[in-house]
Amino acid sequence: MTAPRVVVVGGHSAGHIEPAMNLADALRRLEPTAEITALGTVRGLDTTLIPARGYPLELIPPVPLPRTLSPALLQTPGKLRESVLAAEAVLERVRAEVVVGFGGYVAAPAYLAARRQGLPIVVHEANARPGVANRLAARMTTHVFTAAPGVRLAHATAIGIPLRPAITGLDRGALRDAARRRFGLRPDGPVLMVTGGSQGARTINAAVSDAAPALRAAGIQVLHITGSQHVVEVPDGDPAEPPYVVTPYVDEMQYAYAAADFVICRSGAMTCAELAAVGLPAAYVPLPLRGGEQRLNAEPVVGAGGALLVDDADLDPAWIGTTLIPLLNDPQQLTAMSARASAAGAPDADNVLARHVLTTIADRRSSAS
Repeated sequence: MTAPRVVVVGGHSAGHIEPAMNLADALRRLEPTAEITALGTVRGLDTTLIPARGYPLELIPPVPLPRTLSPALLQTPGKLRESVLAAEAVLERVRAEVVVGFGGYVAAPAYLAARRQGLPIVVHEANARPGVANRLAARMTTHVFTAAPGVRLAHATAIGIPLRPAITGLDRGALRDAARRRFGLRPDGPVLMVTGGSQGARTINAAVSDAAPALRAAGIQVLHITGSQHVVEVPDGDPAEPPYVVTPYVDEMQYAYAAADFVICRSGAMTCAELAAVGLPAAYVPLPLRGGEQRLNAEPVVGAGGALLVDDADLDPAWIGTTLIPLLNDPQQLTAMSARASAAGAPDADNVLARHVLTTIADRRSSAS
């Protein structure tokens, strides 16, 4: 039997690319001979993140689908046709047997190309509110998977989000001491991790850095990941006070998760999934854009009691002083929230989805024979 040939499609943002690459890794673990090709565009992070994971990348023209009636909509059919033809050429060249899509600018042309060639389509939607491309694809296939129950998408089965084994297999307690040494933190005392994602978040950066004196006075250490485009000025403290560590970026996030007791962050789908998988309680500050999508991502773990939800406009040093600091100094409550966050996680989504993809290929081959 020849190696299974899979095309994964998840372009533009890390929220689309990371699950696609995590699925690719799971496919390789289950079937080492698998031939996996990533489909992407020059727009976004495709050319940066995908080659770094070791997978061949084929580029097609991007086609952002307008969400409303606009002059851009009139140009879409021509651009879409060009992109679909380019995607078809890739599928033929690599002799694809299935297309697995995660949304983004590249997804709609790939789905349409797969349908024109009679290839099975597998869809994964990470967000609580599906994008245009995945809503379209859900009408073309019954192989539809979502991060959480209740996502309004035809034929959907909730499995979680494919994550890296470094995250799903993380033993925070076992790695804690080494992780804290890595960042120059003390082995004892609560640690607050702060992040706005890869791009950073101005509101979160300002609120927490302005609360630095109160956090130090309360005995709380801080690991503040600012984002590469942001600079955070933290007032110098006494060397005897708890450290406030500032870094623009962390490459291996499992160490940051192991060092922390609590996180304050945005609520992108990947962030919510990773923190639930490692059992880290959080204060989620949804991005106040995109129609409230990030709030929906956080609601399951917040409802389970594993996280707090605070509006972007309400996050300030006063909220940190009255709400967050007392929580960080309550070990019993942190432990309870950690258990509830962990219960809301789905650490095996990568393997579940990979097995389904391989079964889909096997079924197609059986039908063809």
